Amino acid sequence: MIKREEIIAMRAIAICFKPYLKPEEALIYCNLGRTQFAKKCEEHGVYKNGSGYFKKEDLDKMLSGNCSLLTASTSMSVGAAKHASSGS
Repeated sequence: MIKREEIIAMRAIAICFKPYLKPEEALIYCNLGRTQFAKKCEEHGVYKNGSGYFKKEDLDKMLSGNCSLLTASTSMSVGAAKHASSGS
């Protein structure tokens, strides 16, 4: 179990200084449980890099509601619908 003092220190470091966050720091930064965090990351297309870190900028976009994955899939489906209707 993580001590309260360690959580405070990790939150301060995560919020203030690091461009990349460890999974534990990302959980604290987003203030979500593991399951909620994993679900949100999947929905928004946020993944760990090759070193196992989350990009803080991606987490900020996820928390603000901006979702490049959902936007891309919506524009692709709209484009596919236009293409299908013009081909008939």
